[in-house]
Amino acid sequence: MAGYRLIENARLDARNTFGVPARAGLLVEVADTASLPELFGYPMLRDGPLLVLGGGSNLLFAGDPEGAVLSMSSQSIRIVADDGEVAVVRADAGVEWHTLVLWTLGHGLSGLENLALIPGTVGAAPIQNIGAYGVEVGEHVAVVEAFERQPAATVRLDAAACAFAYRDSVFKREPDRYLVTAVEFRLSRAPRLTLSYAGLGDELQAMGIDAPTPSQVAEAVCRIRRRKLPDPAVLGNAGSFFKNPLVAATVAGALKAAHPALPVFPGGGNTMRKLSAAWLIDACGWKGFREGDAGVSATHALVLVNHGRATGLQLLDVAHRIAASVHERFDVALEPEPRLVGARW
Repeated sequence: MAGYRLIENARLDARNTFGVPARAGLLVEVADTASLPELFGYPMLRDGPLLVLGGGSNLLFAGDPEGAVLSMSSQSIRIVADDGEVAVVRADAGVEWHTLVLWTLGHGLSGLENLALIPGTVGAAPIQNIGAYGVEVGEHVAVVEAFERQPAATVRLDAAACAFAYRDSVFKREPDRYLVTAVEFRLSRAPRLTLSYAGLGDELQAMGIDAPTPSQVAEAVCRIRRRKLPDPAVLGNAGSFFKNPLVAATVAGALKAAHPALPVFPGGGNTMRKLSAAWLIDACGWKGFREGDAGVSATHALVLVNHGRATGLQLLDVAHRIAASVHERFDVALEPEPRLVGARW
């Protein structure tokens, strides 16, 4: 049909980077956002549960999704404003995230280089407020364009209205309200690089670079990510499975005193600190764990992996056991970063 395609009883194994089995009773692929009002005239989409699926890189299917699954496939990227110093780049929700990062760098724009090689799509980026190496995408979002299911109209939300927080946004808190259709990013033509994150400067130094360009920063990030994180095309995973926990500064201080090697980061304001979830999990002995085909990466303790035939429930069971052991030893609660489908944390 014009602008969209309907697929019944659709397999989702290849549409999630864990590669776990799942099926959708109805999968809707949307190429043209102009078709959304017509689509949401159908009761199943308008009134029933709906899962919006991007690259499937930030979710775990612990069961089949209820209702329909919708995927945005539009692929346009363009500059919509440019004053010679700052440009606004508009990208459709279906664009692969790393493709957008490379496109902006190729057009002489800086801001997204620290977010290179993050899997997923543009539409998913503001939902999770993706972040890496000292940068969060919300810092560069000018506008998120979304289709609001009630009253079935397109809206434009500025960064303040998106209510970005650590791995959070209004879109994540109200998943049944908005469908992200495009994102506009405010990027600079004069590089303003963020190089303070641990390991990034060392990688640039190892590359023999003292005064990096944005593209060289992106290359350093890619080198680190490829070395530390397994390729989902080879070993099923969704990247970091747990958020770095936020705790009171006094709690962080006590833990640091007891465990001097524990990395502690600023947590927003003077009263909170962010702990390294990877360190906590590694300290509990989980790195490289495997039970059947469900396990933890041997190179990064934050990454749960599917060695081939693990189910979502098996991976979730490992995640629960990891969190329980961290809580028992450090009295710190871990929360999953990916969205859980078919289960609650």
